[in-house]
Amino acid sequence: MTGTSLLWLRQDIRLHDQPALIAAAHEGAVVPVYVLDDEAPGRWRIGGAQRWWLHHSLVSLAASLEAKGSRLILRRGSAVEALRKLAEETGASTIHAIRHYEPWWVKAEDALGDRLTLHDGNHLASLRDITTGSGGQYKVYSAFWRALNERMPPPDDQPVPHTISSPDIWPKSDKLSDWDLLPAKPDWAKGFSADWIPGEAEALRKADDFVDEVVDYEARRDLPDVEGTSRLSPHLHFGEISPATVWHKLDRGRNADKFRKEMAWRDFAASLMLQFPHYGYRNGRPAWDAMAWRRSEHDLKAWQQGRTGYPIVDAGMRQLWATGWMHNRVRMITASFLVKHLLIDWRAGERWFWDTLIDADYGNNSVNWQWVAGTGVDSNMWGRIMAPLVQSEKFDAGGYIREWVPELADIPDPWIHDPDAAGCRPDGYPPKIIGHREARERALAAGRAIR
Repeated sequence: MTGTSLLWLRQDIRLHDQPALIAAAHEGAVVPVYVLDDEAPGRWRIGGAQRWWLHHSLVSLAASLEAKGSRLILRRGSAVEALRKLAEETGASTIHAIRHYEPWWVKAEDALGDRLTLHDGNHLASLRDITTGSGGQYKVYSAFWRALNERMPPPDDQPVPHTISSPDIWPKSDKLSDWDLLPAKPDWAKGFSADWIPGEAEALRKADDFVDEVVDYEARRDLPDVEGTSRLSPHLHFGEISPATVWHKLDRGRNADKFRKEMAWRDFAASLMLQFPHYGYRNGRPAWDAMAWRRSEHDLKAWQQGRTGYPIVDAGMRQLWATGWMHNRVRMITASFLVKHLLIDWRAGERWFWDTLIDADYGNNSVNWQWVAGTGVDSNMWGRIMAPLVQSEKFDAGGYIREWVPELADIPDPWIHDPDAAGCRPDGYPPKIIGHREARERALAAGRAIR
């Protein structure tokens, strides 16, 4: 026992498999602290949907700490300044934290210097150690996965410490309600609670349920009309469950390789942030800086509101607004539509997803948008233009469309995928904002122009 330590929590809001907590508890008294820092991230301060989740996640964490005889200290402002002040108030000589890879957190970690002790725990491995033969970092996912897989399995997940010692005097804490993380009236997030329960307990339960179904994952994951995905993305983003815990739970399931590779994609995205800190707003391939993107507030708003006349696109965008989440296959379809059908800069889509997704992650959001747009260092070819009407029929999205686009609820398959062409589009549903063939030819021409 060496005295009091601060436990700095960010996107690691859990007690189970929490290496920073374990180290702090071993040293003596622990002061867990979450700092709402809107300064360091700048334009990447957490968006509206994430704030809803954060509020409820912190409520859950505070209750778990209280059950252990501890408590959660809340502060707002610069994380670096708040932690320095808390260290002075409590006499803490050490700050324990899990390593993060977002550029603003890397900068904050550097600023805290020697008093900060970092631990790995939010990814399957330490990403700085996944290097090429020459010591560089990977820019292609397939090579990254091979190198990462050689280090698997990750370390065994660790249980919650039996005891979390408290300081003699607790420092003052903000009130969570004063942070105004929840929407004011009208409550645009009122539908979130029907789909989501933030917190560590729900993350662990959901992971157990998913493992029981993982045998069907590869066959069902692309079908938006069935519950075929893990729905773990927001829990992983907020660190309510560690990737190691999920990895080891998968051991008792079958056919888990596909999901493990998707967890590795999350690590790959974070590793690209180490190499390209500005990936969220700079093209990975500079040649694409010359792209003549269209500026159309009308078309952008139609996409945001799910009023494009393409049912699968509109269903996805409406699901996103209502629930803070969108099916992964539909994310690709809607992103491709914005970038290639409407020729609108991928950064406009990134901004919208950042504010409306509960699982918006700097690495994943940036890398996935640049993959779809063809502007990333490892990305799809520009000429691969998703045909939303074909995708809708191929992945049997009729029921999904009926759920999220009620104007089309009475249209039977196969016409629901393209009611405009079938001549059965109801008056309350808009015509296509642009024809698929016209959009494709325009996109290919724009791509040729920058080559």
